[in-house]
Amino acid sequence: MNDLATWLADGFDAAQQWLFEAVVQPMLFTLGLANVLEDGFAATGWLLVGLLQLAVMIAIIAPLERWRPVEPLRDRRAVRTDVVYTLIHRLGLFRLALFFSIDPLWNALFGALRVQGWHGLQLDALWPGVTDRPLASLLLYLLAFDLLDYWIHRGQHRFEWWWRLHALHHSQRQMTLWSDSRNHLLDDLLRDAILVLAAQCIGVAPGQFVAIVAITQLSENLHHANLRASFGTLGGWLWISPRFHRRHHAIEVAAEPQARRRAVGASNFGVLVPWWDMIFGTADFSPRYDPTGIRDQDEPDASGRLRDYGRGFWQQQWRGLLRLAGRA
Repeated sequence: MNDLATWLADGFDAAQQWLFEAVVQPMLFTLGLANVLEDGFAATGWLLVGLLQLAVMIAIIAPLERWRPVEPLRDRRAVRTDVVYTLIHRLGLFRLALFFSIDPLWNALFGALRVQGWHGLQLDALWPGVTDRPLASLLLYLLAFDLLDYWIHRGQHRFEWWWRLHALHHSQRQMTLWSDSRNHLLDDLLRDAILVLAAQCIGVAPGQFVAIVAITQLSENLHHANLRASFGTLGGWLWISPRFHRRHHAIEVAAEPQARRRAVGASNFGVLVPWWDMIFGTADFSPRYDPTGIRDQDEPDASGRLRDYGRGFWQQQWRGLLRLAGRA
C-alpha cells in the first residue's frame, strides 16, 4: 500500500513539474513575475489537483447522476452558476486570492511563533512507527480535519450571522455534483482560515494538506450529486452518501439556523464520514429524498415577500453581504 502511495506521489510530482515548466513558468516570465516562481510552483500543484478533480467529476460522477437521478433537471441556469463557483475554486482563482490576502498574515504569525520556539503538535508522531507512515498519517489527518469540519458546519447553522452567509449554499433547489462550491466567498474565506490554522497547529505537511483538501472536495461533489444512492446499511455507516447529505439540505431541515428553531438544521453535518453525527446525536438515516432549499424561498414573510437569494454569481454574493448587514 505504501508502494502505491509512493508511486502516486511520484506521478503527481512529475505531472506538476511538467505543467509548471510548460505553462505556468512561461506565463510568469511573460507577466514579469519571475520573483514568485516558487509560489507559482506550489500554485501549480493546486491547479493540477483541480484539473484531476474536474476530470473525475465529469467522467465518473456526472454519468452516475444521469444513471440514477433523484429528480429531473428543472433549472439549468442555477446549475450553470454552480459550475462557475466550482471553476473558481478548482482552477485556483480562490486560492490565488488567499495567497495575496490571508496567507501572508498566517506566514507572518507562524514565522514569529517559530522564532519564539513554538512548533505546534505533530499529530502523526502520536505512535512512532505507525502513525508516521504516509498512508496512516493521511488517514489520521483526514479524520482530524473531518471532525473539525463537522463543528465548523454546526457553527454555520448555529450562529445567526454565519447562517446569513451559509444560507446561500442551502438556497440551491436543484442539487447536483456542482453544488458543493456554491458558497459565499466570505464563508469560504472563514472556513479556509480555520483549516489552515489547524493545519499549522497539528503539523500537516503541505503535500498532505493538498491531498486532504482534494479528497474532501471530491467526496462533497459526490454527496451533493443528484444521485439516488445510499451505499447500503454498512456502506452508509462508513462514508457519507448522497441520500444522507440530501437529508441535511431538505427544506424542513435546513431552512433556518438552530438559534431560531431547534429542529431545523439539526442533522447530518458530516463531510466525509457520518461517525461524528452518530457520536454527537445528529445523524438521520431516513430513507428519503426530499426537496431541497430554504423555507423562506416558498413561504412569504410578514410583509408578503419571498426571500431572493439571487440568480447569478455576483448577485448571490451581493445579497449575502446584504443579509450579513441585516438589510435583506
